Parts: sequence; structure tokens; C-alpha cells
Amino acid sequence: MCVDIVFEDNRWLTLGLQQLAGRATKETLEHVGLDADTFEITLLACDDFRIAELNGAFRDKSAPTNVLSWPSEERASKKDGEAPALPETVDTGEQNELGDIAISWGTCQREAVDSQKSMADHTVHLTVHGILHLLGYDHSRDKDATLMEQLETEILGKLGIADPYCV
Repeated sequence: MCVDIVFEDNRWLTLGLQQLAGRATKETLEHVGLDADTFEITLLACDDFRIAELNGAFRDKSAPTNVLSWPSEERASKKDGEAPALPETVDTGEQNELGDIAISWGTCQREAVDSQKSMADHTVHLTVHGILHLLGYDHSRDKDATLMEQLETEILGKLGIADPYCV
């Protein structure tokens, strides 16, 4: 498994993002039945200004957000609440690309403080969330949201992180 991180905001270096993202990626992929060693993800560790630019360019929302994702291919199920098809692995001797994720320090930090969670735990949650998007999970429809939140909770539980949806 390879998580290639591009550090645009050096505050991410102080958090140990490589290790956190690696744990989140490995647990997420294995939880859905994939061999984590056969996949690659690129993670952009940026700030609110950069993620606002990306959010504007790709989602027509010119405000910062916590995490964005760009899957290498569309995998979402057409049926609300149905798990997406898992990506197939192609044995080319190289890792299979799942896609790209961007995560913003400022928004992540504010959310962690507001929810009284550690920055590390919130970062792992957002990384798991982004990876599930790369796998085709979404939360725009009710049953899809329920499925995605359940998976996040299960994966985070395996990592020793409390359910982020319990208030």
C-alpha cells in the first residue's frame, strides 16, 4: 500500500500524517476486502485557501471544506444503500491507483476543536471518509449515507477511535 503525500502546508508534518494516513488506508481497504498492498492513493495535505480553490474548481463551492476526493474511476452504485463494486486489481507489477484526496489543516483543526476530538483522530476519520469516496461510497442519498457512516464507525472502532457520529 502506498500513500503518496504532497505536503503543501507544513503544519501537517507535525502531526505524523504519513503514519496516520497509512493506518487509515490499510484498515479501510482491508475492511472492505481489498489487499491494501496493491493500491496507491495520493493525498494532498493543504490549507484552507488551497482547498477552497479546489472546491470552487471542482464543486462550484468557493469555500473551504475538510476533505475532497477524486476517484480514479466511477464506482458508485446506482441503487441507494447498495455497496459499490470493488475495484479490480490489475497485475502490472505496479500498484493500482484508487485516486486522490485533499485534506485541509485549518478546517480539520477547527472541527477537531469544536467536536472536542484530537486532531489525529479527526484526521484519521477524514482520511477514512475520503478513501470510502474513492471506493464509490457517498452520502448524498439517505441509505448511502447510513451505509457510509456505518462503515466509517466500524473502521474507526478497529483503530480505537470513537464513533464520530455519536454526539
